[in-house]
Amino acid sequence: MGVVELLGLAGSISLLSGWRLYLTVFVTGLAMRLQWINLPENLQMLDALANPWVLGISAIGALTEFFADKILWLDSIWDGIHTFIRPLGGALLALAIVDAGDPAWQVIVFLLGGGAAMASHSAKAGARAMINTSPEPVSNAVVSTGEDVATAGLLVLALANPVAALIIALLLLALCIFLIYKGYRLWRKIVSSGN
Repeated sequence: MGVVELLGLAGSISLLSGWRLYLTVFVTGLAMRLQWINLPENLQMLDALANPWVLGISAIGALTEFFADKILWLDSIWDGIHTFIRPLGGALLALAIVDAGDPAWQVIVFLLGGGAAMASHSAKAGARAMINTSPEPVSNAVVSTGEDVATAGLLVLALANPVAALIIALLLLALCIFLIYKGYRLWRKIVSSGN
């Protein structure tokens, strides 16, 4: 796997960890366990994801998140708790994928992976908090299901074609940054109108 493919895989998985960390770990580990993907020599650190214990715990986490994310306001509490977990998970997954020997490169990858996961998590959590203010209860479940489908589809794409996944990850990162910016502006507007 070349540098572009490694960056595509690391960027995609980090970004998706900000949405659905447990599902990302589970699908990646399951793909490795069932030998849907064969890891190159430099990615053997990810073998831990195929461990039955890791698969079991990530499956329980993914299932819990699936239901918690469909319940109005519980999803925001879940996102609040995972504000610390998802970016760290995204950073560690990126570090495991790139596995560079140079300590400076490891720090860079760790920070970028965590930053990508934090950006996608912040955009998701902010958007979901705004959706929770909607008077009808259906939009929350629809958006959550869309996130589930998008995460699974992008994971499959990232594993099959990391370059295409890198392009999509960069577009999604730009969208996340845009949503964070818009949310910040809306928040500032609300705060300034309250004074």
